[in-house]
Formats: sequence, C-alpha cells, structure tokens
Amino acid sequence: MKKYLLLISFLSLILAGCNTNCEKFKKSEINYVSKVNTLIGSDSEFSLSNGNTYPAIALPWGMNFWTPQTAETGNNWMYAYDAHKIDGFRQTHQASNWLGDYGCFSIFPLKGKIKIGEKDRASWFSHKAETAKPNYYEVYLADYDITTEITPTERGACFRITFPESDSSYVLIDGLDRGSMVRIIPEKRKIIGYTRYNSGSVPDNFHNYFVAVFDKDFEITSVWDEGGKKNGLSAEGKHAVAIVGFKTKRGEQVNVKVASSFISPEQAELNLERELGDKSFTTIKDEGEKIWNDQLSRVAVEGGTDAQLSTFYSALYRVLLYPRKFYEFDKDNKMVHYSPYNGKVLPGYMFTDNGSWDTFRAVFPFFTLMYPDHDANIMKGLVNAYKESGWLPEWATPGHRDCMIGSNSASIIADAYLKGIRGYDIDILYEALIKNTKGHNKHILSVGRLGAEYYNTLGYIPYDVGINENAARTLEYSYDDFCLYELAKKLKRPEKEINLFRLRAENYKNLFDPDHNLMRGKNKDGTFQSPFNPLKWGDAFTEGNSLHYTWSVFQDIQGLIDLMGGDKEFVHMLDTVFAMPPDFDCSYYGFPIHEIREMQIVNMGNYAHGNQPIQHMIYLYDYAGEPWKAQMHVRDVMNKLYLDTPDGYCGDEDNGQTSAWYVFSAMGFYPVCPGSGQYVIGAPLFKRVTLKLENGNVFTIEAPDNSDKNIYIKSAKLNDKIFEHNWIDHSTIMKGGTLFFQMSDTPNKKRGTAKEDKPFSLSNDDK
Repeated sequence: MKKYLLLISFLSLILAGCNTNCEKFKKSEINYVSKVNTLIGSDSEFSLSNGNTYPAIALPWGMNFWTPQTAETGNNWMYAYDAHKIDGFRQTHQASNWLGDYGCFSIFPLKGKIKIGEKDRASWFSHKAETAKPNYYEVYLADYDITTEITPTERGACFRITFPESDSSYVLIDGLDRGSMVRIIPEKRKIIGYTRYNSGSVPDNFHNYFVAVFDKDFEITSVWDEGGKKNGLSAEGKHAVAIVGFKTKRGEQVNVKVASSFISPEQAELNLERELGDKSFTTIKDEGEKIWNDQLSRVAVEGGTDAQLSTFYSALYRVLLYPRKFYEFDKDNKMVHYSPYNGKVLPGYMFTDNGSWDTFRAVFPFFTLMYPDHDANIMKGLVNAYKESGWLPEWATPGHRDCMIGSNSASIIADAYLKGIRGYDIDILYEALIKNTKGHNKHILSVGRLGAEYYNTLGYIPYDVGINENAARTLEYSYDDFCLYELAKKLKRPEKEINLFRLRAENYKNLFDPDHNLMRGKNKDGTFQSPFNPLKWGDAFTEGNSLHYTWSVFQDIQGLIDLMGGDKEFVHMLDTVFAMPPDFDCSYYGFPIHEIREMQIVNMGNYAHGNQPIQHMIYLYDYAGEPWKAQMHVRDVMNKLYLDTPDGYCGDEDNGQTSAWYVFSAMGFYPVCPGSGQYVIGAPLFKRVTLKLENGNVFTIEAPDNSDKNIYIKSAKLNDKIFEHNWIDHSTIMKGGTLFFQMSDTPNKKRGTAKEDKPFSLSNDDK
C-alpha cells in the first residue's frame, strides 16, 4: 500500500510540475518577429517581379529604412536575392523600384587596401550567413572576414561591426553621387555630412543631413570626392566619401550610431541623441523587437503551418512600413517636418511614400480597422500636404510624383471619416477633394483629375482626345465620386452637391458595352473605340486590360450585374477570366511588361493578381449568389501566389497593398468597397484569428475544422447566432465578438444565396 501511496504522490508532483509549466507556456509571449522573413519578394528584376521588395531594416512606418545593397547605385533593384556581393548598407527611402530612391547614403566596413567604388569594394556573401528580420540584420562579408549587424530606430540605426585582426580596418561612409558632403571630426569620433541624392519630386533645398558616432578612436582618416583623394577632413561636391580606420584585434567589435534629418545637421544630432543616446546595440535591438511584436501581435493567428504563419506575418510587416513618418521633434520636443512640397520647416504631421492607386484598396481599410489612431494622424498629414502644395498627394515620394491615375485620396479620406475616425480638419480635406474633381495640376498630371473637363460634362473621358488610360480613369473617378457622395451626406452638404456625386457614381455605365459585357473606351461622339480587343493591355486601361478593369465598379456591383443580364451571366463572365488561356496584346507598350508575364506564368487564365486592379474580383461571386467560388479561388490564390520564399509574391508588392490583400483574405474577409463600411466574406485560412482592437475590444474569427481540404464555409455564426450574410459591417467588428465558421471539403450551395446576403451595392441601397 505504501508503494502505491508513494507512486501516487510521485505522479502528483509530476502533474503539478506539468501544470505549472503548462501555465508558463500559456502565458509566454509569442515572438512574432521571428516569423517574419524580410527576404520574401527580393528575387525580382525589371522583367519579372516576385514582389520587388528589399529587406527593409526598419521600425513600423519609420522615417528611415536600412538595407544591404547588392547593386551599384542607380540600379533601383538595389538588393537582389540572386546576387553574390554586397557593396554597402544603405539608408533608404525607396518605396518603389520604379520610382527610385531619395535621401540615401551608405556605410560599409572593409580591411586592407582602401577601395572607394561600389563595384571594387563589394564583398562576397551567402544567405547561409545572413539573418534578415525587421529589427535586426546580420551578414558575413567573406572578402574581409567582417560581420556586420544593424538594428534600427525610427530615424537612425546602430551598427555593430566585428572585425578580424588587422592594422587596416576601415569604415566608409558614401554620400553617393548626386550631391553630398562629408566631414570627419576625429576628436569626437564623429562623421557628419549630407546627401542630396534624389529621383525627383523634391524642393530645390532638399538635403538629408546625417551624423555617425563611433565608439573607437580614429587612427586613419581620409576623404574623397569625384576627383579622388582630398587633403583635410572634409569633402563636398557631386560625390563625397569619408573613410576612418583603426587597428583591430580578432573579434573586436566597433559600434557606429547613425541618424539623419531632413531639417538640419543640428536636428540630425538631436535625433541621434534622442533615439540612440547611450543605449547599447542589444538594448536598441530588444526595443525594436518589442515595438514590432506589439504591432504584429494585434492580429494573432493560430492553426496554420509554419510556412503559412511566416507568410502571414511577413505580409503584415510589409503593411506596416508605408506611408513613412516624415516628421521629427525639435529641441522643444515639438513636432515639425521638412515639407517635401515647399521646402519649408513647418509644424505638425507629415507622411510620405504612398501610392493611393494601390493602397486605397486594402492598406488604408486595414488601418481603419486595426490602427485608427495612426490613420487619424495620416489624415492630419494630408491636411498639411494640401496646405503646403495646394493639392492632395496621390503618389508621394517624397513630394508629388507624376505616377498612376485616379484621385483615390477620396477613398482614403472618406473611408476613414465614415468609420468614425476623427481628430483632423475634415472640412479642409473635403475642400481639397472638391478641388480634385474640377481639374488637375498642370505640372504633375497624376494630381487632381486629368480629363475632369470631359468627365464632368460627358460623364466619361473620351478615348480620342489624347488622354491615355481614359476608361480606367473614368471608372476610378466614378468610384471616387461615390466616396464623395457618402462623405457629403455625412457632412450634411447641400442637397444639390450630394445629388451631383450620386449621379456621377453611376458614370461607370457610360463605358459598358453590352455586346461584349465589358468596359470599353468611348469616343467623344459617343461611339465605342474600334477596333476593340479585350486582351489589349494599357491604352484605355491602366496596367491591365478590359477583362481586368471591367470589375472596377466597387460601389455598385449589383448595377454591373444588371448591365450584364443577371447573376448567371455575371458569374459566367467571372468564370471566363479564370478559364481562358493567358493570352494578351502588348502592342500599346511594345513588349510584354512585367505585369503581363506575371499573369501569364501562374496558370490562372487571365486573372492577373500580380497587379492591383483585379485583386478584388474574386470576392464578386458573393454578389451573384455563388459565394463558394470566392472561397475556392481565395484559397487557391493564397496557396499558390503567396509563399515564404524569395519569390513569394506574384507581382509588385506596392506599399503593402498586395500584402494587405493576403492579410485580409487570411482573416476571412476583404474590403471590396472602401466607403461602404462593409467587408466581403471569403474564407479564413487559419483555425483562429484574434483581432485586438484599439478600442479595447477583441474580435475573433474561428474555423476549427479548417484544413487544406476544408476550404468551404458550411455554416457560420456571429456571436452564436446563425450568420448567412456574405458581408460583415465594420461597426460590428469594432464592437468585438466571435465569427465562427464551420468548414467543409464540399461547397454549401445554399448558404449566402439570398438577396439580403449580398454585400452593399449602390443600386440596392437606393431600393
């Protein structure tokens, strides 16, 4: 008996220990940063984009990013996964390979003979000796036997460089070749300077001032410009470089703290002191990890594979990079910014590096859901941008850039205000939106509305008046007018004004060709363009063809269904896009642009997920009584086109938009029509997603039966009540609760088929 009692006691102790350890396990914080792979999308080139990303070493929305550089300056594909050499570690503000960089300079350690040129100094490296995380980067430079580590702050970074034993160890600071200055201050172990490097869209007085402080005395100093080595401690001109050197023991670590400012050298020093100060490399790294974990943990996903978790959190990391903060804090701790529009230093918020044509679709709706306070600050920045330039930015990098089409700032602003986000001057923003509807900036055609005079009188932009991408512009202006209609109602504007935008929200109908059931360019005399090839990219459309842009009626899918002849024909047209071969006509461009190739190679017919115009199309099955097809295609796209590999995207990532599609879709819904207040149901990827909302509420999406085979929704409950709708309101999510899905390997063709289950459409709203 005693033996049994001893055995029971022993087992009790084991169980007690297990329970204690289990509790510890439950309470331990998940390291979301460890799931992020910043190299996803970096296997890209001019002719084929698998993301066109670089491994941004940064804090969320940081003013400055850092990246290893494998290409020589001037090649906007500055980090390529298949490259073998690194020639610098670059402070970068590049938001798109296609637009280039600004305010950039680089730091590079080396030993032995001094080599100035990027190609000459470049060192072999291997991904096997590389670690790439949001808050930390490490790589071994084989030619120099040097390990470089970087950890960022919002406006600076700390480098920790591990040298070999050498009498000639160096750190080089390259101001790059479009105007720069360097000055070495040995007694302070400091290098200061500026770079004027830019790709346009900056005021004449543009500078990025930098300061770097070392923790080791300089034994060697030299400065160089485009003419070669110079006497003294400073150089200024087209291309300035500073080099400091010292003797090192094997394994000796040299720390370099660096920060910059768009305002002044003094502000750069202040940024350095505030953000890095006396902190150690490890402290800065740990602080950065906590900041990222705090942000990433707001969306907690469970029940997926390691690869799916990595893909999800890597996508979420990309969503939280842009638009970047473009403001600083002066000596009195007041917020100020250098205006990328008029070159003045002014008070208040400023954000930049954002293309509204991309991000209105899902990035900003994600901010309204998960980061409303941050979204309000961006609105404050838009107020300042309008005051400083007279226009709202549509593509800012850092100032107005002549890029893409539309005036989709209307969507971003209206969606925020209609969802209850406040704290900014909506009257000024509304004034700016109205100005957009009346014309465009004559010097920057993407700002305002090119072709507004035709659109406002004819209801469309004619094909034959010399305005390219006219049909795409018409469709986007019509959607933007819907956003203005909703905003005008909310602001209680005059009835005449409200009715004007309500009518213009139907302008999409002016381009619908019933003979083809497609959108088509229309001439000034009211005849359709001829000949018409639905597979022709560009021309009347933007980076797509008629098959892609026909669906850009976000505000009134029911109206589009009616034009096509009803649900059955609408679904047939959707099906056709996937079923047909990936044929194309590239005659407008003269060669197959990369977006065409990205569509062609993925075996999804003419569905071109690699570019933004069609990314919402899958969800349109929900409007036509066959939501199970949306569920099928959403899962197919997530599985095939999003991977945790260097080629893990299917086209340009574009300021977080392609990532935001995945984040929303993996959660189980998507904002087809920002401004409507609804999200359209797809099918969740994970068994559980927990949204920790900023208002303190928690909204959970549960799908415990989810699997590779169980991709269809069999039934659903919202807060324990049967839920049949193919949509869910933003306000419902913000209250907190649980959306429960029972998943199945076969589609339920009865659920979500009633008229009331269809998501919002302007036509139905009127009825």
